[in-house]
Amino acid sequence: MASKKILMLVGDFVEDYEVMVPFQALLMVGHTVHAVCPNKKSGESVRTAIHDFEGDQTYSEKPGHNFVLNATFAEVSAADYDALVIPGGRAPEYLRLNPEVIQIVQHFAQTNKPLAAICHGAQLLSAAGVLAGKRCSAYPACGPEVAAAGGEYVDLAVDDALIDGNLVTAPAWPAHPKWLSAFLQVLGTQIEHPEAVLT
Repeated sequence: MASKKILMLVGDFVEDYEVMVPFQALLMVGHTVHAVCPNKKSGESVRTAIHDFEGDQTYSEKPGHNFVLNATFAEVSAADYDALVIPGGRAPEYLRLNPEVIQIVQHFAQTNKPLAAICHGAQLLSAAGVLAGKRCSAYPACGPEVAAAGGEYVDLAVDDALIDGNLVTAPAWPAHPKWLSAFLQVLGTQIEHPEAVLT
C-alpha cells in the first residue's frame, strides 16, 4: 500500500470521537495524518466536545479530551497533501469564517482529491462552495446548508456513509466503520490481512 499524506482540519470543540478515531485509524493503516488548527502550532491542543444521542430532539454536549495537534497550520500547503478530513462538532461553524481554511477546502475539491467530512463538517463544504451538484450527507440540522449551497442533502441512517466521486460523507460518529471504510476505498488503500502465525 502506498502511504498517503492526509490533512485534517480541526478547531476548538471539534467532536471528540470524530477527531480521535479517524486520526488514529488512518495512522494505524499506515497513512501520515497532520492535524492542524488556525492560529495554533504543532504541540498545542484543541479542546474537544462529546456529542451524544440520548433521546433528546438534538445531540447533547459534554466536555471531551484535549487533542494535541501534530502540525502547524501556518506551515502547511494543501498542495502537499493527498486527501482532506473534516471532523464535525462545533469547530466547523467558526472555522468557515477563516479564508485560508476555505481555500484549503476548495483546493481539494478543485483538484478532485479525496475529501471526507462527517456530521457538521458539511458546514465547511457549504461555506467553501464545493457542493454544487454533489450528494452529501451530514448531521440532519446541516441539511438546509447543504441544499442552500447547491448540494443534494441525503438523509442517511446515523451509522451509514455516502460516496459521491471524491467526496465521502456521513451523518455522525456512529458511521465511523462505514465512513472510514468508504474513505479508504476512495483513497485506494488496500489493507492486507495476513493469516495468523502460531508460535
